Amino acid sequence: MVITNEQVAQYAFLRQLYRDDYYPDHVVDRGRVILMRLCERIETDRPSDLAALYTLTRAATEEFNRLEAEFHAADSEIETVARDEIAGDFWFVASAYGFADADAEELIASREW
Repeated sequence: MVITNEQVAQYAFLRQLYRDDYYPDHVVDRGRVILMRLCERIETDRPSDLAALYTLTRAATEEFNRLEAEFHAADSEIETVARDEIAGDFWFVASAYGFADADAEELIASREW
């Protein structure tokens, strides 16, 4: 699926992680895919309220939970910088799709990182 939201289509997800050699690009790429898939789900499902959006972000957050093992295998981890970057990108997605009132913590409430 092609992302139709122009703001999202032009956005560089996880930019800070790509700039830091501590985070291996091949694992960050997987994180970018998770975020892009979240955008696709939002465009397909068109959540009508925050509860519906949080259901979608919960699933994406759980994918990041599983990705943590790959970071560890590559001698990296989802630590403070990565947590902030990922959380910021979740909020960007929510805002770009009209949910600027979303609670940043609730978007990633199921995180284990």
